[in-house]
Order: sequence, then structure tokens, then C-alpha cells
Amino acid sequence: MQMTITRAGTGASLCTLLALAACGSNHAPEELNQMPGYLGTITRADYDGKTNDLLTAGLGKTGLAGATPAYANVEQPTPLELRRNAIYANYRAVLDIAANSGYGTLYGPNVDASGNVGTGEGLVAGSEYIAYADDGSGKKNVTLMVQVPASFDPDHACIVTGTSSGSRGIYGAIGSSGEWGLKKGCAVAYADKGSGTGLYVFEDDSVNLQNGLRAGRVAASKSALFAPDLSDAERLAWVGSNPNRIAFKHAHSQQNPEKDWGKVTLQAVEMAYYVLNERYGVLARDGSARVVRLTPKNTITIASSISNGAGSALLAAEQDSKGLIGGVAVSEPQIQPAASSAYTVRQGGAAVANPGRALFDYATYAALYQPCIASVAGNAGRCTALVAKGLLNGADLAAQQADARQRLRAYGWLVDSDPLQAAHAGTNILVAVTYAYAYGKFSVADKVCGFTFAQTDGGGNPIAFTSAQKAVSFAAQNGILGNVVYENSVGGARVYTAGVSPSNSLADQSLDGFLCLRSLATGRDTVSGANLQGTLAAQSVRVRAGMAEVAASGKLNGKPAIIVHGRSDTLIPVNHASRAYVGLNAAVEGNSQLRYIEVTNANHFDSFSSALPTLIVPLHVYLNRALDAMYAHLHAKQALPPSQVVRTVTRADASTLITNVNVPAIAATPAPGNVIGVTGTVVDIPN
Repeated sequence: MQMTITRAGTGASLCTLLALAACGSNHAPEELNQMPGYLGTITRADYDGKTNDLLTAGLGKTGLAGATPAYANVEQPTPLELRRNAIYANYRAVLDIAANSGYGTLYGPNVDASGNVGTGEGLVAGSEYIAYADDGSGKKNVTLMVQVPASFDPDHACIVTGTSSGSRGIYGAIGSSGEWGLKKGCAVAYADKGSGTGLYVFEDDSVNLQNGLRAGRVAASKSALFAPDLSDAERLAWVGSNPNRIAFKHAHSQQNPEKDWGKVTLQAVEMAYYVLNERYGVLARDGSARVVRLTPKNTITIASSISNGAGSALLAAEQDSKGLIGGVAVSEPQIQPAASSAYTVRQGGAAVANPGRALFDYATYAALYQPCIASVAGNAGRCTALVAKGLLNGADLAAQQADARQRLRAYGWLVDSDPLQAAHAGTNILVAVTYAYAYGKFSVADKVCGFTFAQTDGGGNPIAFTSAQKAVSFAAQNGILGNVVYENSVGGARVYTAGVSPSNSLADQSLDGFLCLRSLATGRDTVSGANLQGTLAAQSVRVRAGMAEVAASGKLNGKPAIIVHGRSDTLIPVNHASRAYVGLNAAVEGNSQLRYIEVTNANHFDSFSSALPTLIVPLHVYLNRALDAMYAHLHAKQALPPSQVVRTVTRADASTLITNVNVPAIAATPAPGNVIGVTGTVVDIPN
């Protein structure tokens, strides 16, 4: 592997800013390759595809499916080891790597771009370029990365975006759009969205660096992935009264990074064009710069990814004023359509009530009721407390859980999500607390609604990260760090599941704190319905302002787009995301090239296809097919598939090998009962 540094700069070379004749060039400034001003130093690493590679970090198909790779010294991991383990963890986080669930046959490194199953390990040779995008403050430090496979052909150029899903770091989309793009011979433009792997530990004032290593905050300076905006005196005071708490970038950067997710996705594409033209463009006559060879006019560029990364791709397409993106192909997008009554969503002819609720709205609602659904006899304090507050009905646990499911359905979840509600209780807790901080741009010291984050012991008490855990945190973390701690619990701070609310002294999984978060979303007291007052009212204003900053316009400016979404998605319900986005797009754009593919028996987490084979099939297969269809449309002008419901077939058990019978193709001509229709501003989804 070779490590080099490309030329760094803050914009156009001096020659491009002066009279061209004086520089000895016959090229106009726009014809010369110019580094975007927001980019810092770009590092390059070359991988031979034998000992190491872009897609699997040398692990190959077998290694990705095996045990977690070991560090030579876990206390002092190398950047290469951290990269390897980050790719391993992120790949497995978004894909089911069980052979019977399709790994190695329907998808995986050994399955080529045409879907042919090979016997090799699927290593991809090529070069990897990484840089920060920043505004000069060192506080944004969004990590951007461009992977250029050795198979890239500048005469048939393509770029695919891979903005990370969830709160993940720069390798968060390696197994989704990243894998598809690399196998297709496309450059892949990644962004960590300004969330990513930014663990900050107060006790030793330590941060993550871009290459995964740890450093002190002062020494790291503007090179830190993230450091909270606290003086040293404030840090020491915090440590003294709140030992072992941590901060992380998505929640505590005070930037509301989501408002820039479209922007940073476009920046990743711009970095890709810069890198590719530095690599494949010829030198201008004066040698000052490369002449631009690759542009949107001769390069196929597809905005893609899953979940938060998919929402980022849609936002990028909306904001693309330079024509950088040719088309969009995304899966299960976390997209938040701007509030509108201009469209209607119907399923089976019945109108959906209030489609398009915001993420923080429905996540805080779910955070109230999903823990009740997950309760078991003898440990149902959340259900009991909800009943006592008039927010739930039922004489016994079964009746209370049935009422909780019904309330979630009435709020927009489909009955298809019923079997998965309990499994999502912990996920929506993390979403609710993280996004409260993010949207309100709160400091870690604000303790919003009494919540902080920490690693906890078996009794729920905050404990310190070990030196080894800190050292490998870049590779081990998913962008949301530690456990949610409820500071206001009776008896002192405890992990939220062990928290006892002051209002009723019940072991109710910290219900008071989650009622508070729900109030921030609505501006009203969740129990009484009264308008909030004082500090809570001010915090609610901040949170709702942050929510407004991330709203999507629905206007794709005529770009062709394919959205695929699982009907059983319980984290990002289709009524509030994809279906609503299709409706808003119809209202604002009219004659649109957006296509919507809704897949039955598919949900947000493909890992459930092994855990619940009788309920779930992998949605990843359909992201690949959507990318195939979009590439064929942009490259060969093949027609986009019509909007439709794809009806999958689940398996009898996890020992049964999944095949294309279980996950049938997206139809070129769907049966009438499967057609999703958009008539004017009415979106009709068949049952």
C-alpha cells in the first residue's frame, strides 16, 4: 500500500485568477481543475486488491462473515487495523451476512455487478482519498471520502454517492451503495454527514482523529473529528459532578448536522470530480493545473444510500443547482417532507391520516409506547405508568399492549409493523434523545429532559470507558455512543431502562424523561395538553426550529429517481417518509420522474431476515435492483420501472435458503393489483 498526499489548497490556483495569457495557458478558468475551497488536505491510499482492498479491507467475503478481526495490540491499534475493523463492523451492520439469507448468492463481495455468483473473495483494488470539509472553524469537519476502483474507466465514467446511514462514520455505506458502485467500476463519493465516529471523553479530554487514532483535544486542535464547545474549566466542573459521561458528534456538536446532509452529499460529489480530474485530466500547458476531463455531461452520477444516507441523497438532488446528479436510487430513506395538506395518500382506497410526520414527532411517540409492548409479566412498569397518566387503557398487560399497538397504528404505523414494535423500543429511545440534542443544538451540559449518555454497568450506573475501548472506538462505534442515562431517576442517575420517574416512583423506564421529550416535539405538556412554560417552552422552540431546518421540499427538479421502502419498516414508517414524499413531490412538481417501489415483508434492518425469517426478507436486494434500473436508464435510456408493490415470499425458517422466488424482480409491467398510482396529488397504494 502506498500513502501519498495530493496537493492541498483553498480554491483556484493563482494562475486561474490572473490573465490567462500571462500564465501561458489557453484554457478558461472553468476548464481547469480547481480544489473546492472547503476541502482540507487530501490523503490517498492505494490498495492492491490482494493483501488489502477498498470493499473488504482485505477480509474478503469469508472474512466479513467471520469473527471480528483481532488487533495486534488492542491498546495501540494502527490506522490500518482501525480501517479494517470499521469496514467489517459497518458492512455487517447494514447487511445480513447469513448464507441462507442471501449473502454470497444474492449479494456480497463475490456477486458481480451483473448478479453472477463467483467463487472468489471479491476484493476490489483501487485508491481511497479522504479529506475534511470544513468552514475554517474546525467544528464541522465533515469527513468526505472517494474510492476509485482500478476498474474505473474515464471513457465510461460513473459516480455513486454513499452518504452514511444512521449516525455512522465514513464507512457507513460501504456495504450498500458503496459495494454496488465499486463492483460497477464507479467511483464512490462518501460523506459521514457531520455525525460519524466522534467519541469525546471528558476525563482525559480525548478525541478521535480522521484516521481513527485517539489524541488529546488540545493536541488535535482543528483535526479532531469532534470536541464539545466547552472551556477547560467547564470540562473539569462537568467531570467533577458528572463522572464517566461522554459526548458524541451527532448529538452534541451544536451544529444540527442534518440540515447540511444534502449539502455535504453534493460536496462529496464535487470532491469526486476533483479527484478524478486530478487523476485522469491532462496538465494545462503552463503546468499549473489539470484540464477538466470529467463533468456531469460525460459522467453518470447516481445519488444513493440507505436510511439517513438515502434521505441525504434526496436532499442533495433537491439542492443540486449545478447539475451534478443525474439520478437517484435509494432505499428506506429517512426523509422528512415539509408539512403540507396539498396531497393525499391512500391505501386500499382509505385515506391515511396525517402522512408525513417529522422524525422527532413519531420517534418520541414510539418511545412512549414501544417499551410497553416490549414488557413482560412482572416487569411492566411502563405500561402501568402510562395507564396512571391517562395515556393508555387496559385492565391487564395483554390489553394494555394491544392498546399501545393500536395507538401506534393510529399514528401512522402499518399493521405490518406490529410484530416488530417490541424489537424497536431501544432504537427509538436512542433516536429520541440524540435528535433532541441535535435539533435544539444543545450542549452536552444542558442535560435535556434529564438525559445524558454513558457506558453503564450491570446495575445501570455510569462507568468509564477502558483505554482499549477508547482506542478502538473509531471502528466499534455506530455514531451513537454509550447508553441513555436518566439523571433524574429516584435514587440517582441510572441507565434509562432502570430509571424510576419522580412523578410516580415507579420503575417505568424513565417515563418522565420521555414525556418531556414528547412535549418538546409538540410544544404542549404530554399529559395535561397545556402549553409549555419557561425553560421547556424555550427548549421546544429550539427543537422545532431544528426540525424545520431539515424539512424536504419534495422538488427533485425533474431528476429521475427510484425510492424503495419496506412496508414493514418500523423505524421509518412508510406513511411518514416515502409515501408522503411521493405525495409532496406530486404536489410541487406535477409531471415527475419519481418512481416508488414498496416491498412487502421488508423492514429497516436486514438482520431481521435471519432472526425473523417467517416475517422478513432482505430489502438490500431491491436497492441493488433500483441502482441497476437507474444506471440502465441513464446509460441506455431504458424506461424506469413503474411505481408498484413488490410482493415477496417469506421463508419457513432460517435454515431455508432464500432465492429469487422469495424476492421477485421489480416488474416492468406490474399486475394491476400491484400498481401504485399517482393521479394529480393523490397517491394510491394497493393493499
